[in-house]
Amino acid sequence: MNRNLLLASIFAVAISLTNTAAIAAATDYVFEPVAAELKKGDDVVIAVRLLHKATGKPVSDAVIVRTRVDMAPENMPDMASPVSAVPGGEPGVYAFKTDMAMAGRYLLSLAVKVQGEPETVVGKVIFKAVK
Repeated sequence: MNRNLLLASIFAVAISLTNTAAIAAATDYVFEPVAAELKKGDDVVIAVRLLHKATGKPVSDAVIVRTRVDMAPENMPDMASPVSAVPGGEPGVYAFKTDMAMAGRYLLSLAVKVQGEPETVVGKVIFKAVK
């Protein structure tokens, strides 16, 4: 009787550990630039790809919660540019229109909700505006 109870307890613990491991975390995702270097100007389209790290597959249908573009990499975080979402074109690609008025590095900060993921996925991607 005690042996059956012990086996049942071990089985229950194994099942609970398996279910916990199957749940993804916000850190299981990464944003990468589609093109890291762009021509400076107004209405520049920047695009990022959202990938699931474990599979390397693009993540479609994420809901954009927050975006910000500024020049923090150039020690000018107060120099923010307006940013608005535009169609990305391919699965897992999220595109935004912004102004890159001067040459230099720009930081795109993102927060998105991924379906089935309880945590908000946060990412930062650096783009370089050139003449």
